Amino acid sequence: MEPLDKFIKFKKGNIPLILSVPHGGILECREIPTRLRGVLGIDKNTIKLTHDLIILLEDLSDTYFSLQKSPSYIISNVRRSKIDLNRIETEAYLPNSFLAKKLYQFYHGKITELIDYNLMKYNYSFLLDIHGFEKRRRPPGYRDVEIVLGTKNLATIYPEPVPIRYRDKNLRGEIIKRFIDLNVPIAPGHPRRREYILTGGYITQKYGVSEIPGSQTMQIEFSDRIRIYDKDLRNKTLKSLADVLLRHFSDIGMI
Repeated sequence: MEPLDKFIKFKKGNIPLILSVPHGGILECREIPTRLRGVLGIDKNTIKLTHDLIILLEDLSDTYFSLQKSPSYIISNVRRSKIDLNRIETEAYLPNSFLAKKLYQFYHGKITELIDYNLMKYNYSFLLDIHGFEKRRRPPGYRDVEIVLGTKNLATIYPEPVPIRYRDKNLRGEIIKRFIDLNVPIAPGHPRRREYILTGGYITQKYGVSEIPGSQTMQIEFSDRIRIYDKDLRNKTLKSLADVLLRHFSDIGMI
């Protein structure tokens, strides 16, 4: 069997941020049978977008830190039609595939390993699970946005319910405020309109603070306009996101 790092790329960084990209891969992996149900499509360009975000984080880190900072990451190169790493294992792949099982366990094992490392070194970890959506497929009646965040109604950020006045006192709130200021539509972000709110998928919920003390998680979905069609918007979005992330880790003084 070929080395698993051909299919899944990962790296340990020097900041308590983990970037996860489970649905951007295009490898066919003919030895893995195609799944028969569920969403099978690729979140196009999420791998390239994530690599660009990493470069920006590294390049901008000297604004806030004396040494260059780089996040940890774990990225699947395998097609989602073969294995969906953002599902429980019994739904992620067909049960007769030994390779799919190894890849699934490898991916989630690495997430656990990176979180454990962050908690040991920084007493804190934040995982950002990166996805994509197509604007034309948003549910009818919902506001047209470019970014959607998912935290299971903040259960992946806070271990217990918090008063409304504290609900934006976290990294999710900082991201929302930045993009509202930039006039980049984001959900949640508009208190008087119907919002397409994500709960966050299996990765976000499994590794959030409600399950692992000290480990916060958030799913972030970028529109196809950001990922594919509008280079200027993409650049503005990624640079702004990198700045918010670095500022957050600088402000909380955990590095």
